Amino acid sequence: MKRRRFKIIVLVLIILLLVSFTMYLCWGTYKISPLDSIKTLLGHGTKLQNAAILNLRLPRMLVGISVGIALSTSGALLQTITKNELADPGIIGINAGAAVAAVIFVSLKTSNYYSVLGALSIYVLPLMAIIGAGICATLIYFLSSRNGVKPKRLLLIGLGLNAGLNAFITFFTFRGGVSDYNRVLIWTSGSLWGAGWNYAKIIIPLVALVFILVLLNYKKLDVLNLSDEHAISLGLNLNKERKKFLSFAVILAGGATAFAGNVGFIGLISPHIARKLVGPYHKNFLVISAVVSVVIILFADAVSRNLFSPIEIPVGITISIFGVPYFIYLMMKEN
Repeated sequence: MKRRRFKIIVLVLIILLLVSFTMYLCWGTYKISPLDSIKTLLGHGTKLQNAAILNLRLPRMLVGISVGIALSTSGALLQTITKNELADPGIIGINAGAAVAAVIFVSLKTSNYYSVLGALSIYVLPLMAIIGAGICATLIYFLSSRNGVKPKRLLLIGLGLNAGLNAFITFFTFRGGVSDYNRVLIWTSGSLWGAGWNYAKIIIPLVALVFILVLLNYKKLDVLNLSDEHAISLGLNLNKERKKFLSFAVILAGGATAFAGNVGFIGLISPHIARKLVGPYHKNFLVISAVVSVVIILFADAVSRNLFSPIEIPVGITISIFGVPYFIYLMMKEN
């Protein structure tokens, strides 16, 4: 019975994936039929179709897929480490830490910097975001780990730090003047605007590598889900494994934030939905969570990009419209 249910879930998710891919590539100011989209991907499109799909929509879709997988996996890892379904890189301040580092970097950089580093300059932004996320995660972990990590304490510290970091970003924006506002808005709201092949070629291998490393450790994650006493009795070094998985979560959240800004709630919603669908065992749970997040972010970005065209709404705002009520529901359930 369970096996049959799992197959049905996988089939439904595959259909939703295909629908979201088709919708994303076809829907826009310049509408393209599904058949013409396939022809374009196979190299038989017109110049206009090639420009719309191959140069604009496809790289943005690939970046969106990578961001969705990164944030859902980061959220799943944090929830396992803390044994708290409310943990999420966007809520507890890790994304905000990455955003602060990215905003400071973008605001302070000069044209000389880009001319000196040339092609290497694009690699520095994700690195800065990962460093910012790492500092924030270390601070949260340190403050919440006195006498053992307390999930509620970690959540409250994270919420406070998140509020403080977002306040700093707002202050930094006003201090920098109106000219910096649009650049800073990308990180505070979360947006895939401007995501091209230069972004895709960095985030895809980064996310793919870390996601594979996480999947290879699914058994250790299953053990971490047990009580600390059981995990220790099975021979797991809790501090070492928590730090390792926290570092994976930081790299994923930092990399995603570098290119898409502070997209909230994906890391909260997707793992929770996946856990309801296939249970807590990480071998299936992580993959289903990633697929759910991809469907959510592609649908949300397609709506954000086209519903009020030519005005584009940041995808983070669209996701938050649905994410905030879901977060309130989880908070009420927790208590």
